[in-house]
Amino acid sequence: MINEKEYMYKVSAAGRVNLIGEHVDYCGGKVLPAALSLKNTVYVRPNGTDKINLAWTDIPARITLDIGRLGEYRDVKYANYPAGCAWLWQQAGHKIVGCDMLFDCTVPFGSGLSSSAAIEVSTLAAFSVLAGEELDPVKIALTAQQAEHEYAGVNCGIMDQYTSACGKKDHAILLDCKTLEREYVPILLGDYTLVIANCNKPHNLVESKYNDRRAETERALELLQTKADISCLAELTPDVFERLAETIEWEGKVQDRARHVVRECDRVRRAASAMKRGDVGALGELLNESHASLRDLYEVTGVELDTLAAAAQAHPACIGSRMTGAGFGGCTVSIVQKSGVEDFQARVTAEYEKKIGYKPSFYDCTIEDGIIVEKL
Repeated sequence: MINEKEYMYKVSAAGRVNLIGEHVDYCGGKVLPAALSLKNTVYVRPNGTDKINLAWTDIPARITLDIGRLGEYRDVKYANYPAGCAWLWQQAGHKIVGCDMLFDCTVPFGSGLSSSAAIEVSTLAAFSVLAGEELDPVKIALTAQQAEHEYAGVNCGIMDQYTSACGKKDHAILLDCKTLEREYVPILLGDYTLVIANCNKPHNLVESKYNDRRAETERALELLQTKADISCLAELTPDVFERLAETIEWEGKVQDRARHVVRECDRVRRAASAMKRGDVGALGELLNESHASLRDLYEVTGVELDTLAAAAQAHPACIGSRMTGAGFGGCTVSIVQKSGVEDFQARVTAEYEKKIGYKPSFYDCTIEDGIIVEKL
């Protein structure tokens, strides 16, 4: 049990589920994520020293960081995310106050629900609150992304950190990853609800093909820029892309990667429109199309996620299901009739276990705000 009276603040940041718009955030596209009630919470108090003491509720490690040497902890297990955030926040001119931090994370690690973003954003928010600053969620998100790049070695887009910092209860964020313009879209599903399932295959972004896919999309952009005046793949409509594609000598799977990005950007636009008019059926169909594209064109699903999505799509209470997150493991998000959720979970579990050999996990979570600060 955490004795909250021992701390000054309780600062949390959300994990996230991306409803649609996968692998387009680093291509300048729009995405449609939402912040979850699964979150990382930092309990923090000033300690009057030039040290940051880190502790966790679920691992025995205890690590101390020297505020004057924050750039030196890149390879320290468990501490690299908080240390990277502290160092970059300090480099940006912010005061880092010596403190004790206790981390309590309910976002499952390796689930594709952005536990790393939740840790980064809550850490930065805690430093900001402790220094008496006014919270700047967008600046926190951008610094968290920088920490992921420079400290963790993952060349991620902005979606995860932005959603963790700027999420809004019962809303998705239609986020333009190029301009950071956002629009909150109400999640009004009527008789349906979102069900998140974890295939329980371990995944590690650094070791996966994530950076390969990013390199392939960058190469696709270079080839397309010889034919069109564009700055990112998201500027192309599907029709224009197909016309240009016929004039290019493609390499390997680069054309497929670009085709996914362009079509997925179009699906995001149609999904946001469907949500605004309350057309849950159209949204479900777009989720199914997205998964097929991620499987066949972008090739980031794998047998586990494909089995989980197929079992979900086959259930009569489900009107749409897709992988969410980077892929190579992690989770699916499905739109399921509320009255059928229990049977849905039972039948999907049975089908998945029969084919894969172990069970998936289901998460009971709601759509919540991103950063939440409580004075204790």
